[in-house]
Amino acid sequence: MAYNEALAERVRGLLLGVPDVDEKKMFGGVTFMVSGQMCCGVLKDDLVVKTGPDGFDDLVARPHVRPFDFTGRPMVGMVYVASPGVATDLQLQEWVQRGVDFVKRNPKSRTRKSKAK
Repeated sequence: MAYNEALAERVRGLLLGVPDVDEKKMFGGVTFMVSGQMCCGVLKDDLVVKTGPDGFDDLVARPHVRPFDFTGRPMVGMVYVASPGVATDLQLQEWVQRGVDFVKRNPKSRTRKSKAK
């Protein structure tokens, strides 16, 4: 099993009303992009959420939450939430909304390509 399809389906349902959502298969899981930025995803049985660095230490101190360390190096601003931490619809909604809120507060910067003269 590459990722928990039932959890991914629950996330899809929560993102139905969010504009500009795209879904991509990544790293053996599925990632949900909002306005071109990773918001959250599902990897194996865990939810992955982009949270940003603010309050990160408090988040990872919560039960069933740990730093995202897919490469072996923990990434501040992204967390894994184990399945017991998203067992209820309310728990999952809180985490998905946290990812959506982060993306909305931190829009992707658009860089201009310089033209060669």
